Amino acid sequence: MSAQLLLALETSCDESAVAILRDPGKGAAPELLSSLISSQIDLHRAYGGVVPEVASRNHALKLRPLVERALTEAGLRASEIDAFAATRGPGLASSLLVGHNMAKALAVAARKPFLSINHMEGHLLSSFLDSDVLHSASQIPPHLALIVSGGHTMLVDARSLGDYALIGRTIDDAAGEAFDKVGRLLGLPYPGGPEIEKHARKGDPTAYKFPRSMPRELNFSFSGLKTAVRYALPKVVDLDAELSNLCASFQQAVIDVLVDKSLRASSKTGAKLITLSGGVSCNSALRTALQQACESHGLQFLACPIRFSTDNAAMIAFAGLLRFRQGFRSDFTEDIDPNLVLCEPHP
Repeated sequence: MSAQLLLALETSCDESAVAILRDPGKGAAPELLSSLISSQIDLHRAYGGVVPEVASRNHALKLRPLVERALTEAGLRASEIDAFAATRGPGLASSLLVGHNMAKALAVAARKPFLSINHMEGHLLSSFLDSDVLHSASQIPPHLALIVSGGHTMLVDARSLGDYALIGRTIDDAAGEAFDKVGRLLGLPYPGGPEIEKHARKGDPTAYKFPRSMPRELNFSFSGLKTAVRYALPKVVDLDAELSNLCASFQQAVIDVLVDKSLRASSKTGAKLITLSGGVSCNSALRTALQQACESHGLQFLACPIRFSTDNAAMIAFAGLLRFRQGFRSDFTEDIDPNLVLCEPHP
């Protein structure tokens, strides 16, 4: 098969992202020619979270210049792209529409195929972007995927490309959401995750006995942990002096639950490989803890490269490429789905 070029757009929330991936064929590793992200964190920080109207308006302003810059960086014209992909969902409807419709328009103008991609599949597959584990762009090894982000915390039994079963998910706050909410309680800037991790490095993770919620089966619950932090704060005499200990203790409670559930899920499914992806996978303490746990249980561990862990178009391009090789194409009438699911629960 001759080389194929795929351009992908990602606008599921507040990141405007464009990536171009070249598939050389013949089993060779795909080559990322360009990966650009325009962050809106500074715009939303004043509100303590993402404002959908602000996000969509800025996608509309930023996306076209990003596409032009990505093509220039890759030394290509739009007419040379073989397929266009975009995130269909889940995400904010007003944000998804901008990228999804633009990718459609580019595909129509170039008379090329269009691929509508599940954002969570992008995260799931991102662990293999820089990995030698994936030798063929049409196959992924069976594994257990832990996806941890601001809006999702899930365990997925991934048997092959497109063959997934949900075996665990959050029943209230996602882990990333809990980080942001606790960060707000502690008076830290948005987003809370990186700020908590920064302070946690200097703290004692055993200073506060926060609960490790273990709901039934392999599901997650972090709402009670957030509430425990809120109830602990009035008893803290000097918040500045205790900030690092509070952050470290909260972070450790989250990590303990994530690691414990992952190992249980691996035992249940028989998976010998555990992957970690999503925005919270940036957390170095989580990466280290899960890697050490896998090593002690004789399991392989593969974490998404940090540069692909938060929302980005490279993971959408990669998922699009794998699907493209399968022969997958989307109809131009296909619409976004803010509540799009990756897979159904395990029977």
